[in-house]
Amino acid sequence: MTATDRRPAAMLRRGRLSWRRWRRTRPFWGGLFVLLGGGEIVTTVRAPLPVVVHFGLIGTASYVVPLVIMLCGLLILVNPAQRLFYSLLALVLTLVSWVTSNLGGFFIGLLLGLLGGSLAFAWAPTRPKPVVRVPDSDESPATS
Repeated sequence: MTATDRRPAAMLRRGRLSWRRWRRTRPFWGGLFVLLGGGEIVTTVRAPLPVVVHFGLIGTASYVVPLVIMLCGLLILVNPAQRLFYSLLALVLTLVSWVTSNLGGFFIGLLLGLLGGSLAFAWAPTRPKPVVRVPDSDESPATS
């Protein structure tokens, strides 16, 4: 095996490790579930079903609410410092989608949004562990 053969594997491993590091520094699963919940609600609004209900000015709220939910999911992923605000906004808008967007995307989008908002709200960043120096056995404390 030549050096050029090992290089892509090392780059792939480095990319995977940096992805893992990025994912662990933010409420990844919460943001992803909020994003998927909003996407599912938008999909059911656009569905060509006879049970689709539109309220208001040609169903404007039924499009705006899930798009803002998706935006909250994206912002949870990008800006984890403001996760509390975005997760609470996503939770409230997910509950609003019950009325505006076909029972919250026929319950599936509602459940995904509530699960993701709750996960993002409950997430806390990990703190690095302090380094504790243990003295060697042959080192004795100096007494004067």
